[in-house]
Amino acid sequence: MRKLIFGLFIAFLPALGLAAGAAVHLDPFEADHSDKASLQRGAATFTNYCMGCHSMEYARYKRVADDLEIPVPLYEENLIFTGAKIGELMKNSMDKDMAAGWFGAPPPDLTLETRLRGEAWVYSYLRGFYKDETRPLGVNNVVFPAVGMPHVMVELQGLCAVAPNIGVEASVEPLSGNINNADVCPEYAIEGSMTGAEFDQAMYDLTNFMSYMADPVKLERERLGIFVLIFVAIFFVFAYLLNREYWKDVH
Repeated sequence: MRKLIFGLFIAFLPALGLAAGAAVHLDPFEADHSDKASLQRGAATFTNYCMGCHSMEYARYKRVADDLEIPVPLYEENLIFTGAKIGELMKNSMDKDMAAGWFGAPPPDLTLETRLRGEAWVYSYLRGFYKDETRPLGVNNVVFPAVGMPHVMVELQGLCAVAPNIGVEASVEPLSGNINNADVCPEYAIEGSMTGAEFDQAMYDLTNFMSYMADPVKLERERLGIFVLIFVAIFFVFAYLLNREYWKDVH
């Protein structure tokens, strides 16, 4: 009985964590695992900006290359920087003890991050950094206050001088027609190489890729689910007819 209760607690723990963070308003996110171009761009962004610290050690390069329709030679040349073979797990070479000294804790593996936190949380977090001189790394995050991670996308997004408008819908002024909150960052301390819309798209692609990594068989599961439902419907017809035949003479 104790094991059953413990198992149920572990099963519902992620949901409890999300409920505890429900006070944070997040931007909506809808993943699309069928958008190969988005997934490919997200894979490139993850490899160039995230994989120096974070691993995805529950996935293999070869599986990703096949699913995202990236030729293996092209993947090896542009998306593997550690010297790993195409069939190996997606690990990095960062020493966890050294990382704990730099950041306070070793950077987590991100294979299942969107399953743990939720896609909207990850998408909002990636766009939620802003300047905060009181923090050791000079930045903070509206979704994850007192975060110990640097803003690795600063050259793309720039650095917000104030807290970004995460979870705030854009609105149009009825008289002037001006759009409020169209850009997540209302004021920049450092300019980036991308516009606000371009950075939002880049973070969508990155989050979409992370969503795929957390559930790489989603499309296949949904495809098979249709055939399973069709089979159940056909089986129900024969089961109903058989049941009627058995009971027709019972009064």
